[in-house]
Amino acid sequence: MSAARYIAIEGPLRVGKSSLARALAERLRARTLLDGEDNPHLESFYKNTPGAAFRAQMHFLMARYKQLLQAGLDSSRTPVVADYLFEKDKLFAYLNLTDEEVSVYDGYYQWFKEQLPTPDLVIYLKASPEVLRERITRKNVPAEAKISSSYIQETVRAYEHFFQHFKAADVLVVDTTKVDFVQNPADLEELLLELSRPVHGTQFYLPLGT
Repeated sequence: MSAARYIAIEGPLRVGKSSLARALAERLRARTLLDGEDNPHLESFYKNTPGAAFRAQMHFLMARYKQLLQAGLDSSRTPVVADYLFEKDKLFAYLNLTDEEVSVYDGYYQWFKEQLPTPDLVIYLKASPEVLRERITRKNVPAEAKISSSYIQETVRAYEHFFQHFKAADVLVVDTTKVDFVQNPADLEELLLELSRPVHGTQFYLPLGT
């Protein structure tokens, strides 16, 4: 299994980040850090309520910073697997906020980021917008039903652009369009086997599915 001490898993909504984080943490006997879904501003954001995007983004930014800071990642001897990458917070800020809101957000983001370590390995889970829509529907979270197909497509494009330029850590890019780590244990085992091999730079893994 990977020798990385701090692993972050990323990708769009309902791609399987939390499920993989729990499974990987169990194999590594690692601590799991899960991104909070109890943001009180999300429902208003999905309804396009004015100002809700900024409130939701600042809530996520502060919650993620606080969790990672308290985790003591620099001094921890126990491996850590997080189901998010702190840097992705800015991805959504630029996707959802106005220029005026971004100018306020940026000051907080830069100050927080300078105090946090970078993961040893990032696992980027990707899937087509159609597959993500299917998984969102299956998860059946009422607020997420309001997410438009165009927003899902924009998010997928934003992630692709982000990881084309992300060089701060080794990255394993995993296309999950034809596999489902949540519903199919065999797909999960194949990925865990892939993660037992070293990752250098940006590498791609295309599972065939079962």
